[in-house]
Amino acid sequence: MRHWIAKRYWLIGASDGLGAALAERMSRAGVELVLSARSADRLEALAARLPGRASVQVIDVADADSVAQAAAAVGPVDGVVFLAGVYWPFGARDWNAEQAVQMADVNFTGLVRVMGAVVPQMVARDRGHIVITSSLTAFRGLPGSIGYTASKAGSLSLAECMRADLRKTGVEVQVVLPGFIKTRLTDRNDFHMPQLMSPETAARYMFDHMGSDRFKCSFPGAFSLLFRGAQVLPDWLYFRLFS
Repeated sequence: MRHWIAKRYWLIGASDGLGAALAERMSRAGVELVLSARSADRLEALAARLPGRASVQVIDVADADSVAQAAAAVGPVDGVVFLAGVYWPFGARDWNAEQAVQMADVNFTGLVRVMGAVVPQMVARDRGHIVITSSLTAFRGLPGSIGYTASKAGSLSLAECMRADLRKTGVEVQVVLPGFIKTRLTDRNDFHMPQLMSPETAARYMFDHMGSDRFKCSFPGAFSLLFRGAQVLPDWLYFRLFS
């Protein structure tokens, strides 16, 4: 069981959706928060309504200078939670090069930039907690999901590499793989989203996992079985069923 009182965590991608809901839950648990995203106004509004201590640090994870400046301003923290992400739904037949690059640059390369700024400090202190937000889509490629699925698969792979490297140190790495969450991003989807969760429900799953000693958590449980089970299907059957 992790102790939260008086801990200081940096939440990146906290302006709305899952990030804002997780901030509220962590604040109620006694965590001091540094809230980051590109929108200062939304962050300030969130900080004002939280019950605990919270400060704001604007960041653009797609900009290396912005990441470096933000990390320097934030300073040492007990934990970092990466929730930043962008999303547009389209497939290879309707490839949007600009949007695909943005998804890769924010969802995956942005994560790499942030980890490069915080992991060396945690390793030097031999103490820290890193939580990476991936997606159920990371388990295997899906149709109509160019950019997003690949970037989330990269996030999962990065988390696994970090866990392998750091498991015998004082730096703990965890990853969460949520299903569909009701946000302004998923509002772009024009298809049925099974077991669509509210941000508050997803935040409860995520915070419970963060308090455990487990590495990976995929949710909601019943829906996640479909994605995890797809990993063992032979290619010919998988693409016949899912494409």
